[in-house]
Amino acid sequence: MTHHPFLDLPPLSAAHFASIEDRVARLLGTEQDVVIMQGEALLPLEGAIRSTAGPGTVALNVITGPYGQTFGNWLRDCGAEVIDLAVPFHTAVTADRIREAFAERPDIDFVSLVHAEAATGNTNPVAEIGEVVRAHGALFYLDAVASIGAEPVLPDAWGVDLCVIGAQKAMGGPAGVSAVSVSARAWARMTSNPGAPRRSYLSLLDWKDRWVDAGRKTLLHAPAQLEMLALEACVERIETEGLDTVMRRHATAAAATRAGALALGGGLEPYVHNATEAAPVATTLRTPPGVIASDLVARALATAPTLPLTAGGGALSKEMIRVNHYGVDATVETVQSCLAALGTAMESIRGITSAES
Repeated sequence: MTHHPFLDLPPLSAAHFASIEDRVARLLGTEQDVVIMQGEALLPLEGAIRSTAGPGTVALNVITGPYGQTFGNWLRDCGAEVIDLAVPFHTAVTADRIREAFAERPDIDFVSLVHAEAATGNTNPVAEIGEVVRAHGALFYLDAVASIGAEPVLPDAWGVDLCVIGAQKAMGGPAGVSAVSVSARAWARMTSNPGAPRRSYLSLLDWKDRWVDAGRKTLLHAPAQLEMLALEACVERIETEGLDTVMRRHATAAAATRAGALALGGGLEPYVHNATEAAPVATTLRTPPGVIASDLVARALATAPTLPLTAGGGALSKEMIRVNHYGVDATVETVQSCLAALGTAMESIRGITSAES
């Protein structure tokens, strides 16, 4: 039988697993408990909501993209009263809007927010929002899956009680594992919630009781070994390069994409109007009238299929292009290649249109 380096590995020990959690905690600059969960980030995103929300919860759910809509659905399914605060996808929510929501409903005790929406290209001012949420004593739940590695993510400094991250975007790592930092207040909310999942893959309390509180000696189940090793490798790569350097690469790529799209001409322009509200993890672009985004992307990828270009999801596929300059693709060279391909595709579309007219 042929030896294979991916298959014939010794089992990952509990100590090794715990050491990777410690490195993720350092990446977040947090003293909170960090639990690595054995699945894509939707696992802790849903598990954290179902663990802390239920009948009697009054949740302010901020919607700046599709994930905010998903969180509202989970909260309602848990029996929470949900107040949706939606803003146009080309902008970000402000701390003042959060403050106004608390003024109208002082009984809000849970706030859910996406830091950076890779799907729409915006990012929200979490530090300012965290001050408002903390002042009102509500539990603060944050999806930082797209932002970690591209911009600062500081759950302790910002008063975030549940901060979920994934490695598959700016961290340049695997999609099959994810992590959540959990504050003491969040653990207490889960413990007092009779509807919190137990003996379930969604259960955070199972991890607390059988892993965290037990001294991290015995894992709940066999770990996703290859994904855990890949997570360790991507954290090590960030540590070696330096987190500030990694974030600077993403910010530079984002700025180059916005400037390059405008310089390209032809009506292609940033989808998020204000650069300060644009996420560094990915840049969304609006196509000019008459140009279908999905068609333009298909033409661009026909000659360069590996470029990190995609059309927006759903209805946005008609008007939005996303340049996914994250991870190893967070370089000016990648951005230049994407813009060149888009420019060539725009020329071909204009040529067809001219011929038809």
